[in-house]
Amino acid sequence: MATKIRLRRMGAKKSPFYRVVVADSRSPRDGRFIEELGYYDPGTTPATIKIDEEKALKWLSNGAKPTETAQSLLKKVGILQKFQVKGQGVE
Repeated sequence: MATKIRLRRMGAKKSPFYRVVVADSRSPRDGRFIEELGYYDPGTTPATIKIDEEKALKWLSNGAKPTETAQSLLKKVGILQKFQVKGQGVE
């Protein structure tokens, strides 16, 4: 099963916030997911990003590929740097 770390849109119309989730790559954007890692709220100033580092590192080491947006969020929080220091990397 190919897993991806991606965003799941939540919130009201025109005021979205997102949950960072691990999902099967074949499932729809707002559909079924395996585990929730955190959330991202672009509506606040500055944008709020909260991601569980331990869970994210576990999924990255298990082979989950982040989408471009999820990868930029993981980079802002500093999780990708810790993952790459361990000797693995994200392509």
